Amino acid sequence: MPTPLRPKSSQVRRFSRWLLALTLVVLNPACASSNGALNLPAPVQSTTLGVGDEFELRIAGEEKLPTTYVVAPDGSVDFPFVNRLNVAGMEPQQVAAAVRTALIDKEFYTNPSVSVLVKAYNSKRIEIIGEVKKPGSLPLEPGMTIFRAISLSGGFAPMADRTSVTLRRRSNGTVKIVKIDITKIIDNKMEDVPLQAGDTINVEQNIM
Repeated sequence: MPTPLRPKSSQVRRFSRWLLALTLVVLNPACASSNGALNLPAPVQSTTLGVGDEFELRIAGEEKLPTTYVVAPDGSVDFPFVNRLNVAGMEPQQVAAAVRTALIDKEFYTNPSVSVLVKAYNSKRIEIIGEVKKPGSLPLEPGMTIFRAISLSGGFAPMADRTSVTLRRRSNGTVKIVKIDITKIIDNKMEDVPLQAGDTINVEQNIM
């Protein structure tokens, strides 16, 4: 009966190292990515308008009309030709459609082209505290990221620990807290982290 072939000891060691590495990746998915926010719940992006939100509305061919509007405390906006419309809770495209319909109904236009672009969601805010030059509350911009929020807060203060920035997010009734190394974002070693309304950023102090 032939003697079965046995793997060489070097092959066994290589296989053992490969198996250990695979096990670590399975047990800790963060090892498979350089993104420190991998386990952070995806941001809930609400784009409906609220009180204080600022947006641009343009009617094609009407360059002389005002373009910047702010939602009033009662949720309405006063538009040229249209008068007041309640826009609170509406999506930007719904506002554009409502203005377009009103312009046609009032017989100012037959087929107007209306566009709406949100500039700042003042009704949706984030908080940034700690070692930044201007801590406080910021309006959520469309597509805002943690690096952008720090920049809008004046950047890091001299004592800031750029490798240990805490992001606190509430999602589905629970709070998730993660540590983010901003230097990795600056060095393009991880993706920037998108924010959602209600997020809190804490830039910790470098105690070294």
